[in-house]
Parts: sequence; structure tokens; C-alpha cells
Amino acid sequence: MKAIYSIAITLLINAALSACTPKMTFTNSTIVPSATGNVTVKKDKNKNYVINVSVQNLADPQKLNPAKSTYLVWTESKNDPVQKLGKISPSGKALQGSLRATTTSEPTDVFITAEDNVDLQYPDGRIVLTTKKEP
Repeated sequence: MKAIYSIAITLLINAALSACTPKMTFTNSTIVPSATGNVTVKKDKNKNYVINVSVQNLADPQKLNPAKSTYLVWTESKNDPVQKLGKISPSGKALQGSLRATTTSEPTDVFITAEDNVDLQYPDGRIVLTTKKEP
């Protein structure tokens, strides 16, 4: 009986913790239609937000029309302007890519752009994937 009680408590704690982790899904892309992915956001002990981005079937940016050299991941929040999280590079048969980044502001939207230059401070290219819902 004690073992069942322990298992039940563990399951409830895991369910509660996963409920606190918002998950966003990228909307279908017209630029790379087969691309899919999601974003999870978790607050750490320092009250920062840890953002995990995961994508699949994200084509090589050089195969886009017009061709680009890289994909960059960006975030928007209620109080801060657009912030670059970093570069994401899909690889392997499934063209999977992932990125883990930390920010001080809670993201309201995460999006990926195809760019010619990795050193940009603001997005310049077309948005390939976004979590923003269209009105």
C-alpha cells in the first residue's frame, strides 16, 4: 500500500510540474510546409525563462527561394522588444534542430527567420515558423 501511495504522489508531482511548463506549437509554414516544431518555456530558480526550441523537417536554408545561409530564433515578450535567442541548424535525415536559451522576459511569441547573416540584432528575413496565432 505504501508503494502505491508513493507512486501516486510522484505522478501527481510530475503532472503538476509539467502543467507549469507552457508549450507552444509552431503554426504551419508556407515557406517550408513540412516543417513542424514546438517550444517549451520553464522558469528557473533565478526567475529567468529557459526556452527549448525543437524543430523537424526544417529544410536547408540554402534550398529556400531565395536561398539563405542560416535560421535564427527570436522571441517577443510583453515588455521587451524582439530578442535573438540564437542560431538553429537542422541536421540528419529528419532535419531536426534544437536550441536552448535563457531570457529574463517571459516570451509571448517565438519565431524563426531565414537570414543571410547570423550577426543580426533584429530580424531581417522572412518568418519561416512562428508560435503567434493569427487573429
